[in-house]
Amino acid sequence: MQKIPATIVTGFLGSGKTTLLRHILDNAQGRRIAVIVNEFGELGIDGEILKACGIGCDEDGKEQEGALYELANGCMCCTVQEEFFPVMQLLAERRDQIDAVLIETSGLALPKPLVQAFQWPEIANVFTVDAVVTVVDTPAADAGQFAANPVAVDEQRRADPNLDHASPLHELFEDQLSAADLVVLNKTDLVDAAAVARVTALVREELPPAVKVVQSTQGQLPLDVLLGLAKAAETTIDQRVSHHDHEEDHDHDAFDAHVIELPAVDRDRLLAALARLVEQQTILRVKGFAEIPGKPMRWLLQGVGRRLDHHFDRAWRDGEGRGTRLVFIGQDLDEAALRAGLAGVEA
Repeated sequence: MQKIPATIVTGFLGSGKTTLLRHILDNAQGRRIAVIVNEFGELGIDGEILKACGIGCDEDGKEQEGALYELANGCMCCTVQEEFFPVMQLLAERRDQIDAVLIETSGLALPKPLVQAFQWPEIANVFTVDAVVTVVDTPAADAGQFAANPVAVDEQRRADPNLDHASPLHELFEDQLSAADLVVLNKTDLVDAAAVARVTALVREELPPAVKVVQSTQGQLPLDVLLGLAKAAETTIDQRVSHHDHEEDHDHDAFDAHVIELPAVDRDRLLAALARLVEQQTILRVKGFAEIPGKPMRWLLQGVGRRLDHHFDRAWRDGEGRGTRLVFIGQDLDEAALRAGLAGVEA
């Protein structure tokens, strides 16, 4: 039987991976797609975001880690942490119901070991890596946050209190590019043409000529650009050099993740508190949702560095426990200070 193509979507925190996945699912046009979402941290907020289109929960709205969920459009989804192999076994048993697989990696994950897992006989007999799609936050890259030039990285670190500590972020960025079969420069609507040209040149330094670089806004790309590339990346991944080739495992200990739950909050006071915390601590990402008094909609927040995006994403469901849940991801985070900094934001 023909192997099932799997597309691995990687990219740094806040680059737009989940938005890209949602775009694919919204435009599946009959394709039966299995989605695997693996988020770093105690609470998979990205899984919550995907619930807006019915992903990640059972009929009662309760998340079941490691279980498969049927979607209204004929697709299915699974949220997992460290159970990749068992999930692939489950999908293999249902191969007659699947046309393609989408895997969203954690923003802190190295894509190469995941691609290499497709060399295992039990997986290789059923699946092939159609392509590794690396999503790049164009404004962040243009700001120099992941520049390969160490002088530029040092200048960025001195200018930005978020980068006071030495970090492997630029190496991770390069490793995500080195595994790519397609690079998506996302959020290009937020920068000018000169910035797009600079970021294109930056990523090109890490890519073979055959790897395409495309531009997008909100991950809006034709599906034939993203799917059906037939790269069989598992057959060539060992030839791609990365910074972590001689490490047995990639350790996330350099990063912290803290989940903070609150009741309903005052929107303006919360935004002001988050702005202060970003200045005080090395917060790489904050994401979550909040209850705003008097509003029937859930308020969604996603921030990278100083940039914070927010909007009402959907109505609260009947019987759904309301409240506020935030995930902070960063380096050397002080959870007590985070909680203290959020004091007074409750409505």
